[in-house]
Amino acid sequence: MKAPKIIIGSRGSDLALWQANFILKKLEEAGVIAEIKIIKTKGDKIQDLSFDKIEGKGFFTKELEDALLNNEIDLAVHSCKDLPTASPKGLSIVGYSYRENPADLLLINKEAVDEKQKFNLKKEAVVGTSSSRRKSQLLAFRGDCKIEDLRGNVPTRIQKLREKKYDAILLAAAGIERLNIDLTDVWVEELSPKEYIPAAAQGVLALQTRSNDKDLIAIVRNKINEPEVEDIVSIERELLALFDGGCQIPLGIFAEKFENEHEELIYCVRVAHSKTWDATPAYYYYESKKRENFSDRFMDKIKSIKPVSVFITRDVNEKGLFYKSLSAKGFTVQGRALIDIKKIPLRPTPPTEWIFFSSKNAVKYFFDQKPQLASDVRYAVVGKGTGDELKKYGKRAEFIGYSTDTRLTGKQFAALVGSRKVLFPQAKGSFKTIQKQFTKPGQAIDLIVYESIKRNEEEIPNADILVFTSPSNVEAFFEKHKIKENQKVIAMGDATANALKEHRVVINKKPATFDDIGLVQSVLGV
Repeated sequence: MKAPKIIIGSRGSDLALWQANFILKKLEEAGVIAEIKIIKTKGDKIQDLSFDKIEGKGFFTKELEDALLNNEIDLAVHSCKDLPTASPKGLSIVGYSYRENPADLLLINKEAVDEKQKFNLKKEAVVGTSSSRRKSQLLAFRGDCKIEDLRGNVPTRIQKLREKKYDAILLAAAGIERLNIDLTDVWVEELSPKEYIPAAAQGVLALQTRSNDKDLIAIVRNKINEPEVEDIVSIERELLALFDGGCQIPLGIFAEKFENEHEELIYCVRVAHSKTWDATPAYYYYESKKRENFSDRFMDKIKSIKPVSVFITRDVNEKGLFYKSLSAKGFTVQGRALIDIKKIPLRPTPPTEWIFFSSKNAVKYFFDQKPQLASDVRYAVVGKGTGDELKKYGKRAEFIGYSTDTRLTGKQFAALVGSRKVLFPQAKGSFKTIQKQFTKPGQAIDLIVYESIKRNEEEIPNADILVFTSPSNVEAFFEKHKIKENQKVIAMGDATANALKEHRVVINKKPATFDDIGLVQSVLGV
């Protein structure tokens, strides 16, 4: 008896058909005969409204689900990020594909590029997107940008950019990579999913069929489904359901699984969430060794957050993400540096192939003195915040250390540069943690460009949470102050944590990254 043919349901866009054909080939490899049937969805039909203005959920999926229930198709292929978390009665999500790059891309017309600005985008740029999530996060970083709605399939959106209707547009990297679109005529800025949080399950295909189709379910589970992807995506979709989210709300969720330095398996998730597209998101980070009830425990943590007062040992910029994000959650944020910075004149240094910066001040007090450098010198930094400071001087970091474990960053960087010489502009009294990972004599060249001087500091506000940003600020604090019994303490990096431990301080949290998002996450997770 001839095996029945499987009918795959798909939207008609180039990307949707690529996805459907990918699954068709997987079925054919499993010995299953299949063909594709195009189904037009509500989201395809309505092109004059942004996603947050279209009523209801599942406007890219409902018609496909109806076709399954009516036996018009046997298997629906969805972009998982478009799929509501609850399937209609009688239908089930039975498998997930591999995960393509989950990041968002910012595509910029080349005349709108400004390498001194965040994301290399000129000031007051017009950016196209209809995603409330993308709008919210872009404005959090770049409040000067003007957002305009952008609809259409991927090639249509890119064509609108090329026609100069926008200075830049935001798209998922997965669609670009799957369609293999030539972007040599525009600037492509990949936004790290740890900073610019993608939609839940972005880059993954979800396979849906009738719950009673046991034969097809067995084929998908055994031949197509990716268990490791399912493990991570299930966290993101569980949280999506708990936030009662969909394409319409400003919600980014990105989960990962990794081994820590003790070879223990860790689950972690990053979330960016706001109530409206024009509100600054709150940024959350949570990690655990246990997978069981991970999402419920994370949500319990979020629900327990109560707005309190925060003091940070640096001057506060009210237009900066740290202030805006915490203030939007009702926190009182104050801060000022407890130290002054004094420039130290540059001394002549031998030529080097790399320059490594471990702080924003190192960047500033090095380049402000207009050093004479070879045109081919390469740059490295300890975190994205320092990388952004470097960009203000028209330079781009080729290595960014994302870990707050500076020893690990040092080992990674040392492995990259091999035997090449590296210049380290730094503060007087630096711990030199990065340099210590270099074993060849004379390879790491120290250059003192500034020193910290303690201020005659007035009384510090009696804040509920104290955020220490450097060892120098720790020492300045303890000259006149003490940690009070109920105060919680956050240490930015290992060197700052070690300085606090010398004063027998219990550290409640260390940020996951050296940037404003990491600081917000630590305050909300303390």
